[in-house]
Amino acid sequence: MVGSANVDLTTFSDRFPRAGETIFGEHFDLGWGGKGANQAVAARLCGADVAMIARVGDDLFGPATITNFAAQGIDASQVRIIEGTSSGVAPIFVESNGQNRIIVVKGANDKLLPADVDEARPVLEAADCIVLQFEIPLQTVYHTVKLARERGIRCIVNPAPAQPVDLAALAGVDYFVPNETEAETITGMPVRSVEDARACAAHFVRQGVKRVIITLGEKGALLAHDGGIDLIAPYPVATKDTTGAGDAFVGSFAVFLGEGMPERDAIARANLYAALSTMNVGTQKSFVTRERFDEEWRVRSA
Repeated sequence: MVGSANVDLTTFSDRFPRAGETIFGEHFDLGWGGKGANQAVAARLCGADVAMIARVGDDLFGPATITNFAAQGIDASQVRIIEGTSSGVAPIFVESNGQNRIIVVKGANDKLLPADVDEARPVLEAADCIVLQFEIPLQTVYHTVKLARERGIRCIVNPAPAQPVDLAALAGVDYFVPNETEAETITGMPVRSVEDARACAAHFVRQGVKRVIITLGEKGALLAHDGGIDLIAPYPVATKDTTGAGDAFVGSFAVFLGEGMPERDAIARANLYAALSTMNVGTQKSFVTRERFDEEWRVRSA
C-alpha cells in the first residue's frame, strides 16, 4: 500500500451548519484514517499480509499512527516521520442520514515522494498487488504505477480525492476505481445515474484505462472494460455512517482478487464488505473481520 495516513476528526449532527452559523453537534469521534491507511487495514482484516509506505508528522499523531499500524499487524517499516511537518488530518462532518462532508489536510502525506518509493522498492517488488490513492503527490502515484508496470505487479488506483489527472500516466493500471463524484470531477461528465456512469466508464476505457470500476454506493458498482460494461448489484443494509465505505471496497477488493476470485465475484464481495462498514460509525473501526464477513456472505449469497 502506497498512500496516506490521517487522523479522522468526526463530528455528528442533525444537519450541516449554514454559512456563519454555529450549531451543537451530537457527538465527536477521533479515529485513525487516511485513504491509504484505511485500505491497508481493510485488506489486513480480510486476511492479506500488508505493508504500508507512508509519511507522518512529528506531532502527537505521527508516532501513534505507526503504533496503530503495528497493532493492526501491518508492516510499518516504511512509514517515516517527517520533522517540522504535521500529520495528515481529516475533519469529517456526518449528518443523521449518514451523508458526510470531508476536508483533508494532507500534511506529511504531501512529503511522500518518488525517491521514497524507490527506497521501498524491495518491499514493493515482493508484493502481489500495489494500491494507490490521490492523497499523496500525483508524481508519486505516476512513478509507482510505472514501477508496477515494469515489474508486472497488479496495480489498483483509487483517484480520491479527485483532481485533474494524466490518464496516459496511468496506462499501466489494472483497475481504476473512482466513485460517482470522482468520476464526474475527472471527466467533466455528469454521473448522477447508472446510465451516466455507463457513459463515463466507457469514456475512461476509450482513454486507455484497462478496467474501470465506478462505485455507486447503494446502487452497486459498475465494471467497464473493452469487453463491455456490467452492473454488480449492491447489498442493502441499515446505514449509519458512509465514511470509509469506498476504502473498505478497495481494500477488500484487492484481497478477494488476489485470492483468485473472478473479478465479478470479487466486486460483489467488496460491495458487501463496504456495505457492512456503513453499519458502524467511523472508518477503520467500522471495518469487519474476515470471519464476520464470511458469515454474512454465506447468508446473503444463499
